[in-house]
Amino acid sequence: MLRIYATTGATLTRVNTDDLTDPTGLDQAIWYDLINPTRDEEQLVEKCLGILVPTRDEMKDIEPSARLYNEANAEFMTATVLTNLHAHDPLKTPITFVLRDRALVTIRYAEPQPFSIFETSVTKPGGRSVATGELVMLGLLEAFIDRLAQVLETTGDDLDAISREVFRSKVKGATKKARNLEALIEKIGNKGDMLTLVRESLVSILRLTTFHQTRETTNTKAVRDTRQEFKILQRDAASLGDHAGFLSNKVNFLLDATLGLINLEQNQIIKIFSVAAVVFLPPTLVASIYGMNFEFMPELAWQVGYPWALGLMVASAVLPYLFFKRRGWL
Repeated sequence: MLRIYATTGATLTRVNTDDLTDPTGLDQAIWYDLINPTRDEEQLVEKCLGILVPTRDEMKDIEPSARLYNEANAEFMTATVLTNLHAHDPLKTPITFVLRDRALVTIRYAEPQPFSIFETSVTKPGGRSVATGELVMLGLLEAFIDRLAQVLETTGDDLDAISREVFRSKVKGATKKARNLEALIEKIGNKGDMLTLVRESLVSILRLTTFHQTRETTNTKAVRDTRQEFKILQRDAASLGDHAGFLSNKVNFLLDATLGLINLEQNQIIKIFSVAAVVFLPPTLVASIYGMNFEFMPELAWQVGYPWALGLMVASAVLPYLFFKRRGWL
């Protein structure tokens, strides 16, 4: 799919692209949005702007030289962003921004929510004013930063809820409590995966904006204002990266604490078995002694031999129990 937007006053207007073979009428176009493009759509953009649209495999390359470079008087910049955030399994996808003069080309193979939010804001009457492709890219990156900020805020709230469950759990019973803690480990792991994706996306956006800021441009007021906007965007991304790092540390803390509580529960169970074994070992020894089949055992002839053996077994069980109780081991 190819969506083309041209400037109309202070807003953008979508251009009809039914006839892909005729590039006329696109003089005012500043944004070419390629979504799962066909080869005909790519060729139209290449014909209009004199560039080569990178392939999907080239977009996935992680080498900086393949993601950030200049070619044919155009800037090619690929960032990794998040999509499918409302589902249980969020995904990351590469998006390539190509700046050539006043025009911007975006190549993507997913539908991240910030694209639709930004498109609505610039196409509605009285919406955001964008006059160049560079400002379109700035607006898209700001929308991604805002979305990542929302994700971090939601993740932080979820981690606070998990923390309350870990340290203030009202679940009774060792088995139920262990199962509850195991479920919390899965939740903590999911939040850790989300934060890893967010940090990767923020680093990618920072690299992109840093590369874009190094280009040579004329020193006009509009250019200086745009550069200042990009610097603000970089500071926002850096601060979000710090916050994501803080939340990652919290994830590690909660994971360690949860595993520690599980170990305590398991140790408590093992402790019960250990105490039971020690308490019943002396009575077992007494019973074993008087159960031996020797011919001469004086106690066998006693009239109180049987009560004596029973009393001895009870005393040998009670005394270790009282000793453990006094020591605070129970």
